[in-house]
Amino acid sequence: MQKRVTQEDYQRAENLLVTNTSKYVLNSRVEANWLGQADRFWYKKELRKEEGRGKQFIVVDAYQNSSEPAFDHVRVAKAISVLSGKSYDPDNLPFEHFEYSNDEQAIIFDMHGERWNCDLKTYLCSRSEKAEGNSENSLSLEAAGELLSPDGKWTAFIESHNLYARSLETGEVIPLTHDGQPYFDYATQPENSTSAVTERLLGIKPVPTAIWSPDSQKLLTYRLDQRLVRDLHLVQSVAPGDNVRPLLHSYRYPLPGDEHVPLMELVVIDIEARSQVSLDMPRQVPFIYTSLTQGLQTADWSKKGDKVYYVRLDRDFQTAQFVIADPITGEHQTLLEEKSSTFLDFDISHLGVRKSSGGLKNPNIRLLDSGESFIWQSSSDGFPHLYLYDATTGSFKNRLTSGEWAVRTIEKVDEERGWLYFTAGGREEGRDPYFLHLYRVRLDGTGLTLLTPEDATHMVDFSPNQEYFLDTFSRVDLPPVTVLRTVDGRLIRELEQADITLLLGQGYQLPERFTVKAQDGEADLYGVLVRPADYAPGRKFPVIDYFYAGPQVVNTPKAFCFEADRGVLDLLGGAQPFAQLGFATVIMDGMGTPARSKAFHDVSHGNLQGAAGLCDHVAGMKQLAEMYPFIDLERVGIWGISGGGYGSTRAILTYPDFYKVAVSVCGNHDQRVYVYSWGERYQGMYTPDLYRDQDNTTLVSNLKGNLLLVHGDMDDNVHPAHTMRMVDALIKANKDFDLLILPNVNHMALTPYFTRKKWDYFVKHLLGAEPPKEYSMQK
Repeated sequence: MQKRVTQEDYQRAENLLVTNTSKYVLNSRVEANWLGQADRFWYKKELRKEEGRGKQFIVVDAYQNSSEPAFDHVRVAKAISVLSGKSYDPDNLPFEHFEYSNDEQAIIFDMHGERWNCDLKTYLCSRSEKAEGNSENSLSLEAAGELLSPDGKWTAFIESHNLYARSLETGEVIPLTHDGQPYFDYATQPENSTSAVTERLLGIKPVPTAIWSPDSQKLLTYRLDQRLVRDLHLVQSVAPGDNVRPLLHSYRYPLPGDEHVPLMELVVIDIEARSQVSLDMPRQVPFIYTSLTQGLQTADWSKKGDKVYYVRLDRDFQTAQFVIADPITGEHQTLLEEKSSTFLDFDISHLGVRKSSGGLKNPNIRLLDSGESFIWQSSSDGFPHLYLYDATTGSFKNRLTSGEWAVRTIEKVDEERGWLYFTAGGREEGRDPYFLHLYRVRLDGTGLTLLTPEDATHMVDFSPNQEYFLDTFSRVDLPPVTVLRTVDGRLIRELEQADITLLLGQGYQLPERFTVKAQDGEADLYGVLVRPADYAPGRKFPVIDYFYAGPQVVNTPKAFCFEADRGVLDLLGGAQPFAQLGFATVIMDGMGTPARSKAFHDVSHGNLQGAAGLCDHVAGMKQLAEMYPFIDLERVGIWGISGGGYGSTRAILTYPDFYKVAVSVCGNHDQRVYVYSWGERYQGMYTPDLYRDQDNTTLVSNLKGNLLLVHGDMDDNVHPAHTMRMVDALIKANKDFDLLILPNVNHMALTPYFTRKKWDYFVKHLLGAEPPKEYSMQK
């Protein structure tokens, strides 16, 4: 051992866990609360104070290009302090949201369970019990498993395998279906949707997977048939409470090549008529989630509600059809069919691009409001682009975009003015091709214009009146800046720059961007490097490759990273804590991953054993060592979760002389044991020969370094059998390895105990040091 890593080193590392760091950054985003259809909005500005942080409410007038406090914070603080008998700081008022009332002459807010009203002329405030009435909103209803209608008068919910509607005005409950039964029910997700057992154990009531018609009179949904799908089983070894007997949890989970998979029969349900119409088309095969799922929707209503459309994908994901149907008769017409010799992925190509509110955007398929045209995304010319088709005949109208760059998301269609707004990457020369820029183009394909010119990745949010948008841009090495622009891209004003002073004070290392060549010597790869906190010229440092082998997403972050993605994931792969422990971290995306050309992505077709460009990581790391001499190629480690668990094990077994230490978490080590639609989309329809080489157990004889396999025993996404099959093969090969099974933990196995064990493993086996014994996470 070279040295001992101290308790203090681990404490500094813990301070920089992404679950701890968001409090060290101020004004990373601006959440605009637009005042109806007006040109004005208010937002909450965060303040850095000597003790903690504060806030003020700011009103912006986009038309006048002005901003000012939303009200006199000092007078409001004084008024509520007098009434409550408690002193309040005007720079940290005890509420997070307010509403203007009385023509903006007063404000209403909730504080400590009471409703307050403050007159903005006299600054006299009053309080009352919290206003009664209909307190149900879309979020509270969703938590209760109910789907709110557009007019706010109805909800839909699932009970005993059937679909019901509830009137929010009268409380009347109407049964909409009557023939639902176990595994042949309405509006539910397939149990292979990665979390069926978890949701069951947590008592989560599923929200119906359905789409309300614009007039709130009908529902587009489906009946899901899983009756013949085979079971998978989890054994809960540590049962809750005093029960010492392990519990069995079964769920329907088809594997590649299985004869029977989930099937969807699309139906339209009329609330008033209490009738049901089946759409006259063959039953559909869903992917992991169904195509009516918010954020993955390739189905919807026309604006008038007189049509529905749906994208049908064959089980092999190489044929797609755009279908339009009559919701009254159920008759349908196939307007477009696209075939490919490799996988189609337009339905999930947007994964990783999130709304400012955090949710997923929907795929780039749209029926325009007029009902006369639809937008289709295709990579048939070599790059993902958008095309306009006639919605009556299916005839081609015109291309909307073209060139050697990739469309990412449709942001807005302004049919009245004839503009399409979308994000794309790779068009601006000399920039990272994964950076998202906002563009607009006319619906005839002319007038393509860049609206967000800064060399960074951009997240946009349009105003309700479609005249303005907020643009937050950043890079891993540039903290977020939020500006306000007109809809044609003209800069109105800068709103906020994120303050990362406190974050840097914790030892945060600004990531560095790099470009290297893939193994073929031609393709450029774009990555991120985080140096060790104790970096000094002339020293050598071990490096950890944070890896993901899935071909469906980009792993390398592009925006500034300072908080947990979806509350759990560290997009830098733990690079900041690792830096405090003496490691460099590298993240890059090899060939076989999305958001580039079709040929770049197709490297993964029938080649999941290539682990999304694992060979490119080895080639790239060697180039990096020439660019950054402090990288020690004799001490290279790798870790990842899920597809990264597969890839990290694949790496240490395929390149045993390069990768010396691997931590593999919940890895899908053999796609024959993973959900059918994953392997069949990317590897191809099952044959023994096609699937043989991707199985990690076939490589165990190559193991030379240190391998830690980790799995949660209640993982209902990647079954623990994946890791146990690896364990079996390693034992039969008489190989030394380490194993950590986490009881009552599902696929998100990023527990504090695991994090400590991961640090210990790399410290001991890659850094060559002694970790502090049984360090306990405090935060």
